[in-house]
Formats: sequence, structure tokens, C-alpha cells
Amino acid sequence: MPALDYEKARELLDVLFSEADRAKVLPIRGEASATANVLFSSNTQSYREVLLGCCLARLLDDSVNIRHPYMNQGDDAFNGRTLDERVVNPFFQDHLIPSSKGPYLASFRRSVKFVPETALGLRDKEGYAAFLAYLSMLESGNTEECRSLTIQLLQQFIALRDSSQIPLARILRLSLEQYGELIDRLLRIQSGGLLPVLIAVAMLATIRKCFSLPWEIKWQGINVADKASGTAGDVTVLHNGAVLLAIEVTERPIERSRVISTFNTKIVQEGIEDYLFIYSASLPTNEARAAAQTYFSQGHEINFLQIKEWVVHNLAMIGSKHRVFFSNEMLSLLGGRDIPASVKIAWNNAVKGLVEV
Repeated sequence: MPALDYEKARELLDVLFSEADRAKVLPIRGEASATANVLFSSNTQSYREVLLGCCLARLLDDSVNIRHPYMNQGDDAFNGRTLDERVVNPFFQDHLIPSSKGPYLASFRRSVKFVPETALGLRDKEGYAAFLAYLSMLESGNTEECRSLTIQLLQQFIALRDSSQIPLARILRLSLEQYGELIDRLLRIQSGGLLPVLIAVAMLATIRKCFSLPWEIKWQGINVADKASGTAGDVTVLHNGAVLLAIEVTERPIERSRVISTFNTKIVQEGIEDYLFIYSASLPTNEARAAAQTYFSQGHEINFLQIKEWVVHNLAMIGSKHRVFFSNEMLSLLGGRDIPASVKIAWNNAVKGLVEV
């Protein structure tokens, strides 16, 4: 009788979810997409949740009969309820994917078999038919095809999550040291450079509010051309329409060639007097600093700041009563519709990890 390895099942699910989130899907039969669309338009959540468990069972052991989710159904059956309780449901909870509150087999009668005859006792026959069609594709597919079918299913779960409102973890009170740890945790998250930009914008907005400054703060999305967005950098601080400070927030190394290119393509052309590189990890090279010093002697300010040090020092100066401004600004930015759900979940995990320490 097949005995599934639940730790291995969760590891496999996490790997496939990561692939689905990066949209790396192998080519599969066209009907899979249409069938999945029916499943995810169905009001019966458990059909698609059961299906994910069947996908895992099929990938872990191709001798399993994925139509037999109860151990009393024969030597080729698998324990669908335990797979749900130990792997599938925790996965949904961890990734804030909308799912059934109870076990995913709850909508079926006990000891159900996933066969056409079962439809007689079900209300949602269209959804169940789509479920059976997907099962048939899993049964007839080779390992790579089953892997692709699972990834496509996970992409539908990601779309379902992204279309829902994700509640953000709120911070009531943190010490200065805890804020430093929070910034560390956020900077370790792979966000394509988005989180460092959000941290910088939140800090500038905090300074503006704390000191009642007449600033306008503009910022752009990652990989958006400055001219296209109407900003002089990743973040631009203006007063009465004039640029006070242009900021480039970067996770990449800052080398001499980058400083020279920035000077020629942005600082000179836009007439920027004060340009700031805010970096998260790699220190600017000595050659980059030397190039900035050369431009300084010509009347152009190009400076470098490490983002965590900059944020923590500013939070120290504004006092404990005003530090909550920073948390509120971060929550406001993260709550935007254009912020990926993965970034919001990363924030929640960072906050959760911080308060559990």
C-alpha cells in the first residue's frame, strides 16, 4: 500500500509554487486551461483543493490511484485527509490563498471515490465534471506533464489569491532595535528591488509628516524608465515643482561606470543638484566614490547611503511617538493594488517572525 512522504510532499509543493509564481510553465494540452477555469469559477472550493492533493499524490508515487482518497479503498489508495491536514491546507494558510475552512473532502460523502457515478449525489455537477477531466489528464500524463498540470493549477490559485484582499500585519509598537531587525528581514526578501524602494519612500514620507515639510514625493515602479514616469530617479523629492533630491535605490553594486552614466544621462540633462544612491547591500566601490568626488568639485552632489543605517538613524532622531508614522506609511504603500501579493505576504512573514523572536 503506498505510503506518501508528507515532508517531501510539502517540499515538492513549495518548489512547484515557486515555479508557478515565476510563470515558468511547460507546454501542456490546451484543454487543461479551460478545465481549470471551470474549476476556479465553481463555488465548490473543495474540488480544486482536492485536485491539488491528487496532483501531489500522483507526482510522489505514480502507483497511487488518485481516485481512491481513503485507505480502506484498496492497496493502491492514499490518505487524502492526512495529505490535506498536513500539507495542502497549511500551504493555503501560509500563502493566504482563499480555501475551505474544513477538510477538503468534507463536501463529499465519506469513502467517496472520484468516479462519474459520484456526480449523482452532488449539486455542482459541472464543477465535478471539470475535476474528473483534470484527473484523467493526470492519469494519462507522464511525470513532466503532471508537473506542468500541477503548476498550471497553482497559477490559478495564485490568481485567486491576488484577486482577493490580503490583510496586512500591523505593528503596534517596536523598539529602535526591532525596527532595525525589521528592515534587515525586509531587505533579505526577493522583491525585484520593490521593498527597498517602498522603505525609502516610507521614510521620506515619515520625515515630511514629522517636520511638516512642503515636500512632494514621487516614486516609480521597478524597471520603469525615469522619463516615462516623469521622475528624476526611483524616488524624487520636489518643492514647488523643483527637484530637491533625486534618489536611486539599488540592490546592485555601484561602480564607477554607473556613477558616470548617471551623471551624463540624468544629473546633467535634468539639472539635478543633489543625487543620492541608497543601497541595500553592496558598498560603492572606491572608484565610484572617487568619481562622485570629482563631480562634487565641479558643483554636483552625488552621495551614497546604506538604507538600513539611514532609516534607523532617522527613526532614532524623530522619537518613539513619531516612529509609528513609518509603520503606517509602509502599510499604506503595501496596501496598494499594484503591490504584488507575494510582497504583502513577505511583509506579514517578516512582522510575524519579528514578534515571535
